Amino acid sequence: MTGHGYELRPDSETVTLLGARVTLVDAAGLLAAVDTGPVDLLTDAAFPAPIRDVRFTVRAETRDGRRVHHFDAYLRADRPRAAVGLLALGLAGPAGILLAHRLAARDGDLGRVLAGAGRVAAEASRRLGLRPPAAAPLAEPSRDPVGVAVLRAAEELGLHPEFGHDLWADSPAMTVRGTVGSDEVTPAHLRAMAALVLQAVRELAGDTPEPRVLRGRSYTIGRPLEPAARLASTAAVTLDQVGGLAEVVARFREIAVSFRHPQVMARWGARRPQGILLYGPPGTGKTMLARALANEIGADFKEIRTPEILDKYLGGSERNIKQIFREARRYRQPTVMLFDEFDSIISYAGAGGDAASQAVNAVAGIFKQEMNTLFEENPDVIVVATTNFPQRVDASLIRSGRFDIKLAIPAPDESGRAEIISKMIRELVARHERPGFRMFAADVDPAELAALSPGLTGADVREVLRRVQLAKAMREATEGAPAGPISQDDLREAVAGLRRG
Repeated sequence: MTGHGYELRPDSETVTLLGARVTLVDAAGLLAAVDTGPVDLLTDAAFPAPIRDVRFTVRAETRDGRRVHHFDAYLRADRPRAAVGLLALGLAGPAGILLAHRLAARDGDLGRVLAGAGRVAAEASRRLGLRPPAAAPLAEPSRDPVGVAVLRAAEELGLHPEFGHDLWADSPAMTVRGTVGSDEVTPAHLRAMAALVLQAVRELAGDTPEPRVLRGRSYTIGRPLEPAARLASTAAVTLDQVGGLAEVVARFREIAVSFRHPQVMARWGARRPQGILLYGPPGTGKTMLARALANEIGADFKEIRTPEILDKYLGGSERNIKQIFREARRYRQPTVMLFDEFDSIISYAGAGGDAASQAVNAVAGIFKQEMNTLFEENPDVIVVATTNFPQRVDASLIRSGRFDIKLAIPAPDESGRAEIISKMIRELVARHERPGFRMFAADVDPAELAALSPGLTGADVREVLRRVQLAKAMREATEGAPAGPISQDDLREAVAGLRRG
């Protein structure tokens, strides 16, 4: 299932790096995914003490008119053991080696510089009350031959790694960066950067020249192969699973970044977008996008349904809205509030003088007021409203300041449908295939299915797959023999059946 250009069973590769077992899942797909925004590379990672946090990402950007892949890792540790690692090993690890190489290229009298660096390290150790590092020239390769090999491998691939230390912060930190042209990047660059990140872990942990602290540990670079329990829940959907909406996904990733870095937002006085209106035809994934945004941020998800607001008694709807927003002001965790089918809650507020128009105006007016005060009092809440009929919603209600972001979610085009089909099949493969049981045949071609299904939405695609799954299961149950994997003919027939109604 690869000749059509859509990889439905992602490749995985397991290698040993610095004593750790590292699995790279769909490396090529990860490097391509940067087109929709930065990609987190380390998942569910537990590192040895004193390492507290490791973030490893890749993104694409344009530098001097050239598109490049930029790898960026940030490591944070607890004091004081981290300081020992930085002073004792850091001077001879890749960061120190790289510094020495560059100093040597600029200054023939390198010995004077290196000796000065050694004195600085010794003085730093004395002030911290730590044992000073053993006397050794900066970047002496014999002290950490493994680190030297890691650095050389990265430089030979053209990564040009850069290292940084922040020893004096409350939480000592280290950065590792590497850049390579997007037209040159390969999974080998990803492996080399993973090795550099693990080497930085060794430095912060004060590892010996022979790697020990990572021995026996396992890490996944990329998206892990999802367990069935997680995939079975629609609440666990992520932006990575959204197909056919690259621009919308990129915008949602930007929103997630703003919520993950509140200190940066505060320093610039920047107000994060907190109101999002999603509009478009039914079945295009508006509700799924709201859930995916909550998961991307690590936020709670609250869905407010129409019956929770509308009340047949005069004044009841207004009271319900006030109560919902009163509770929202007390949320102490980042929260995404979804008002689905928003037009059924807040219809167009006209100027009519009859009782019905006045009631609608009252509901809309209360909603406006509550939105304004909510954003002022609780910056950790995002309000997402979805509608199939944006023309039915009062324009003043969705103006900027309340709903800063308004995104059309259209029915997918042919390439979008192919991406949606591919992602849904990959989810089913990860959830259900086991040794000895193959769910989809090798001839399945998402591109051809997309061409056969103009006008179908993501919800329609899911219904096509449900039908073929049910048909296979029923055949096997009634005949008592394996039904065989789902083929391209099975899917063509299901698409035609759905189109016939």
